[in-house]
Amino acid sequence: MKLVIQIPCYNEEEHLPLTLANMPRQIEGIDEIVVLIIDDGSRDRTVEVARKWSRENDFPLAIAQHTRNRGLASAFQTGLNAALALDADIIVNTDADNQYPSEAIPDLVRPILNREADLVIADRQTDLIEHFSPVKKLFQRWGSSAVRIFSGSEVPDAPSGFRAFSREAALNMNMVTRYTYTIETIFQASKKNFAITSIPILTNPKTRESRLVKGVWNYVKRMGATIVRVYAMHEPLKAFFYFSLPFFIVAALGIGRFLLLGILEPRVGTLGHIQSLVLSGTALSVATLIMLVGLVADLIGNCRRLIEDALLRVRKMELEMNKQRERECEMLKRFGRCAPNFCPNAPLSTATVILNTATAKRLRPRRNCD
Repeated sequence: MKLVIQIPCYNEEEHLPLTLANMPRQIEGIDEIVVLIIDDGSRDRTVEVARKWSRENDFPLAIAQHTRNRGLASAFQTGLNAALALDADIIVNTDADNQYPSEAIPDLVRPILNREADLVIADRQTDLIEHFSPVKKLFQRWGSSAVRIFSGSEVPDAPSGFRAFSREAALNMNMVTRYTYTIETIFQASKKNFAITSIPILTNPKTRESRLVKGVWNYVKRMGATIVRVYAMHEPLKAFFYFSLPFFIVAALGIGRFLLLGILEPRVGTLGHIQSLVLSGTALSVATLIMLVGLVADLIGNCRRLIEDALLRVRKMELEMNKQRERECEMLKRFGRCAPNFCPNAPLSTATVILNTATAKRLRPRRNCD
């Protein structure tokens, strides 16, 4: 059983050593632990600091790099792809600013080891975080409640980035939004019927200001838009029905008023209240158009699910082909018949492995098996 701990980083030279200092070396049920640094276009010495820590502590390390800063969600997806290429059975995601306690990783992966969950999310217990303002705590609760309602999950702290994925869950994750991965992964895991659970943790003291949250109202606006967008993508018919519902109500009330006044005022007749009928007809037309758009979106959603199924099969085939290549190389090496430029280097150890972020395949220098 192999555990990969991925850490997205952007200019984290100062705080990364704190995060790496308490990485667990041994976990019951885990045979191998590797730290994966996702360098999201850092301009400081983040990568050098990680390599130095790996050499000094004799800890397996892998590095995936972006040539420029592409954002948290993109770095997270690169990390998942790289961890899967490293043959991870469990993937833990944590932040580089030492917000989350590395000592809690064994507890985080325990439900997956026990086959009780596919996705485990750490509950930061935001009411106990001292540097969170009352307004921020309130919006954290409201946001998590909205995610629970729309996703159908029971996650107490949806924005928490400290989480563990089983291999199967990680294979099924496909990031579409570019702001953050936290909400979308919950929706995807819930809609694909993966088991989700949470464990309580206590966060570490604050080391720096959040780069994702640039003001409470900006965060609320962007997170709200993310929730609506992801919900509409996974439940388009329901989403567009909710959008059309106010127009259906207005149409029903207008038609009801037109008929009622026509009955109560026979002398005036229905022609005296024709404005209600015009308003109702307009509202009904708008509502019908919205529902038709929802129907088209639902059909597109079915196509998206088929494409995701095909993508999942391709990913599994690609990873299995990489394994087969390594097995063939070992067999040829055993018989002393390995062809030049066929085999990868020695197995991953304390040496750093640079990963191609496009395909997340290991780019090791090719040489003879000798």
